[in-house]
Amino acid sequence: MRPLGLVGILLIVCGAVVLALRGISYTKERQEVAVGPLEVAAERKGFIPPAAGVVAIVVGLGLLIVDRQRRR
Repeated sequence: MRPLGLVGILLIVCGAVVLALRGISYTKERQEVAVGPLEVAAERKGFIPPAAGVVAIVVGLGLLIVDRQRRR
């Protein structure tokens, strides 16, 4: 299988995981400040919505179709 097909399969698997988990949340950055006995932490969070999983699956399927047509 060519790299285009492998990227397509990877996108399909990642998209399916995002859909199965109904989105994925992650921490973008974390800042901590310690002044004496006081500690203050700030986090910025991000979220990958399930719609991104659907888009990844569609693009992955498209890449697989293109890969198969190129092989002919």
